[in-house]
Amino acid sequence: MAALSISSSCHSKFFVLIIFLTYIISLSSNIGHVIAAGNNFYQDVDITWGDGRAKILNQGKVLTLSLDQVSGSGFRSKSEFLYGKFDMKLKLVPGNSAGIVTAYYLRSEGSTWDELDFEFLGNLSGEPYIVHTNVYSQGKGDREMQFYLWFDPTAKFHTYSILWNPGHVVFSVDGKPIREFKNLEPLGVLYPKSQPMRMYSSLWNADDWATRGGLVKTNWSQGPFTATFREFKADACVWSNGVSSCNSSDHHDWLSQQLDSSSQKRLKWVQNKYMVYNYCTDTERFPQGLPSECNVTIK
Repeated sequence: MAALSISSSCHSKFFVLIIFLTYIISLSSNIGHVIAAGNNFYQDVDITWGDGRAKILNQGKVLTLSLDQVSGSGFRSKSEFLYGKFDMKLKLVPGNSAGIVTAYYLRSEGSTWDELDFEFLGNLSGEPYIVHTNVYSQGKGDREMQFYLWFDPTAKFHTYSILWNPGHVVFSVDGKPIREFKNLEPLGVLYPKSQPMRMYSSLWNADDWATRGGLVKTNWSQGPFTATFREFKADACVWSNGVSSCNSSDHHDWLSQQLDSSSQKRLKWVQNKYMVYNYCTDTERFPQGLPSECNVTIK
């Protein structure tokens, strides 16, 4: 009888332990859905091209992309997302980077794709990089804004962020917003809202247009060229098999985040001092009239 009592007690404790472990695993799974990327490139991304020119280093904490005269390289996130806040720390190609583009962007699949772009256009040594941004909705782009940076992006890592929620898209650098694209669908402006996107990044040669409209070519004697990435973070809704990991009961600050007054002031500061191209002021490019979102005053 004593042996039976001990056996029953052990079974009971084992059953309780199984329930507890199942609960912990489910919590971990939910956390993994909310924070879809956790600073390990082995877990978060797939290298998609480059024939060995893309390398994951330091136990998954660092990723480098290289470009030579034969090929560039690139990677993409393992997960697809439908809304989120995406951060990447990036150190750009140093020295003479003319003709070279480092891209970091979100993009969906198909011929009528959505896309949110950061592209960093290289330059001659001592000349500033240009940060090129664009927004595509259902395959339609032509919404370029370009900026100089207020620091040397090759000297150390800086954080480049994309906030994408149902109300707007915000591009930020080191926490300072540089561009906002509002959801103006009631005015007939297409907005990326229903197609899940992956994060992509690539390093490639674009010397037919990237630097001074293609006048300055890539100096291959300076290669190979390398850009370095770390601390990719996606606080986002993961899209899998047609279902989002977020639901109506979830609370994510970024999902309804708007620019407060101080953020709006920083946005205006950047655009007044560092913007070098705005499609909304290019009347020569749009002789039939500027895109409709350009004629809306957004407070």
